[in-house]
Amino acid sequence: MLAASYNIRKAVGADLRRRPERILAVLDEIAPDVVVLQEADRRFGDRLSALPPELLEAHGWRAVPFDRRPGSIGWHGNAILVGSRIEIAGQACIEIPALEPRGAVMAELVVEGVRVRVVGMHLDLSGLLRRRQARAVIAALAGAGPVSSILMGDLNEWRLAAGCIADFAVGHHVVPTGPSFPARRPMATLDRIFLSDDLVAHDSGVHRSPLAGTASDHLPAWVRVSIPRPA
Repeated sequence: MLAASYNIRKAVGADLRRRPERILAVLDEIAPDVVVLQEADRRFGDRLSALPPELLEAHGWRAVPFDRRPGSIGWHGNAILVGSRIEIAGQACIEIPALEPRGAVMAELVVEGVRVRVVGMHLDLSGLLRRRQARAVIAALAGAGPVSSILMGDLNEWRLAAGCIADFAVGHHVVPTGPSFPARRPMATLDRIFLSDDLVAHDSGVHRSPLAGTASDHLPAWVRVSIPRPA
């Protein structure tokens, strides 16, 4: 299974134009089975999805239905999209402590008959609450029961192994992807992926292309995972 995480900046690119079709074209380049998005909703007004439903459908995506705000495809800008071969078995929003609108989302997915949990998150920019937010996500995972898990998102953590990275690394392993921000000249590894210890990453990285360099201020991070079959 190919999974990806992408902060789409409300579909506003380097030219400051909102062009959702570019975001979907970048996803077409990667061709993941599941992708978590950050900043997937517009910032003002009704905070509608930055990716129109008809475009998502045209590109073969279904949004996991969190149903917290009409016209939105996620929760505080966090969304999960799945391809045609993925079954959605359940979903939940994760409340996290925040000074600004932040949250996390979780979906129970079935991939070729095997259940996998996917979490998408966007953590605190200032750093004041990131570790508390990470622990809230970890607690929600523990409360949901033992299932193979993929955690992805924009953690806003510039350090490679400290802070909330160390929190998530307990019970999960960090997938090496590489710098993802800023998209045109990436220097910081802000977009992270963690796998539960029963999952194996066969390949991983950050997707770079001329289109990805202009569609958002982040590059997508991705991982190819083998899903263990039940004994």
